[in-house]
Amino acid sequence: MTITITAFENSPDRGRGLARDMRVRWALEEVGLPYEVRLVSFKEMKQPAHLALQPFGQIPTYEEGGLALFESGAIILHIAERHPGLLPDDANARARAIAWIFAAVSTMEPVIVDRETARFEEGTESWYDERLAHVERRIRKRLGELSRRLGDADWLDGTFSAGDLLMISVLLRMEGSALLAEYPNLCGYIARGQARPAYQRAFEAQRAVFLAVSAGGQ
Repeated sequence: MTITITAFENSPDRGRGLARDMRVRWALEEVGLPYEVRLVSFKEMKQPAHLALQPFGQIPTYEEGGLALFESGAIILHIAERHPGLLPDDANARARAIAWIFAAVSTMEPVIVDRETARFEEGTESWYDERLAHVERRIRKRLGELSRRLGDADWLDGTFSAGDLLMISVLLRMEGSALLAEYPNLCGYIARGQARPAYQRAFEAQRAVFLAVSAGGQ
């Protein structure tokens, strides 16, 4: 059965690999599964056909046979549970890797996205500086906690897993920021993820969409 995922027709990340379809592409590349991509416009994302797959009008979605899924974390967990390469065989290690999947999307990502919201939607407000300082204190707390847990290890819990894939994907939203630079071990952690051949294949596939759109606009 062919796997089909959805992605932005014209991604706001401008080919930087930050849109959430990148995570699913990466997971599929790690386990060696072929897939097709259906590009959707912002208008199409709010139409009934897409809302039937993703009730909140977002990307990515995942279709395989009679199964349709939304939410990148759920999609990656589904892939990891059914194909070797993203979850350990040991039951306890497997459970810990799944815990890191949830930590990435439930504990780390909300505070990081909150900073993006503050910068792009509230930057002209009189209280913006105070709000940003508060958000960055929360991010620094989470980054510090994660940094201490990672220590000098390559991955969060032994071998690379879906938990690392999600965590690195979330941290990439801060790539190049002064906040992230305070934690060299996290920067190294991200670099190790980006060096994986599966990540590079996924990144190039997503970037190709942006380059095609850019070329079409010339």
